[in-house]
Amino acid sequence: MQAQDIMITEVFKVNEKDTVRSIIKTFVDKRISGLPVVNDKNEIIAYVSDGDIMRFIGKHKDLVIDAFYFVSILMGDDEQFEERVQRILDLNVMELAQKKVQKVQWHTEVEDIAAILGEKRIKKLPVVRDGVLVGIISRGDIIRNTFKGLL
Repeated sequence: MQAQDIMITEVFKVNEKDTVRSIIKTFVDKRISGLPVVNDKNEIIAYVSDGDIMRFIGKHKDLVIDAFYFVSILMGDDEQFEERVQRILDLNVMELAQKKVQKVQWHTEVEDIAAILGEKRIKKLPVVRDGVLVGIISRGDIIRNTFKGLL
């Protein structure tokens, strides 16, 4: 079994020029937690998840750096939570998105995909063919297709 056999072909995605506001709207409307970020050629250039949003709006604590010759304190948030929530909405998606995207080819074997999802502790993998986004596979897709008929 290969990626092309079980991937979801209706992939919700976001363009690199979009704002975080549009991402959050898609998360809420479609009940999803992550989106591939594509350019105008439908090539994946980044991935944004609800975790990226949580890291931005969550409280940032003071960071103390204790080096051999000096001690430095990087201050946490000056903004209140509500201010961070408002500020994130108009940011460009690329300001939050993870630029290093794990993805698989459309002919990748399912057992290899399962290994990547398990080892990298990620929930979904975009599927590409000739560099273009053609689908997405989640852990649930693999479980459903692997154990179908065995239970």
